Amino acid sequence: MSGERRSGIGYDAHRFLASGGRLVLAGVEVPGERGLEGHSDADVVAHAVTDALLGAAGLGDIGDHFPDDDPRFQGADSIGLLRAALAMLAAGGWRTVNVDVSVLAERPRLGPLKEPMAARLAAALEVERGRVNVKATTNERMGFVGRGEGIAALAVAQIERDPSAGDD
Repeated sequence: MSGERRSGIGYDAHRFLASGGRLVLAGVEVPGERGLEGHSDADVVAHAVTDALLGAAGLGDIGDHFPDDDPRFQGADSIGLLRAALAMLAAGGWRTVNVDVSVLAERPRLGPLKEPMAARLAAALEVERGRVNVKATTNERMGFVGRGEGIAALAVAQIERDPSAGDD
């Protein structure tokens, strides 16, 4: 028997570092690429998914729970932050139904990484692989993404509340 369902949307964007760093997307390190600027590991995909889940549950956003001025989150593993957010949802009786993510980047080409990224997210979310979809597209050379200045991600998540969990 299924319970109440809700949907949430999340968005994140980070600019590329001038040089060096590690590029991490959905918990997958992308070899040979400059990293992104950020307080944590700047994983735009994990951040967008986290925001989508928190939003669906009515729990604010990633900045409410993991502020970028808090030294505890300096260099944090964003998949770990995603798992922490998932625990918040579980405490309220919520579980992930599905997640769909679009990654916007002129470079690197992400086609070969879509499957590993989806698998990593599914494992972090504790759902079957088929409940997570990752898409990659360019921004047709328009805007900050199109100029190669950074990467953005947009995520939609659906969650379901266990009917035995009670009211909000």
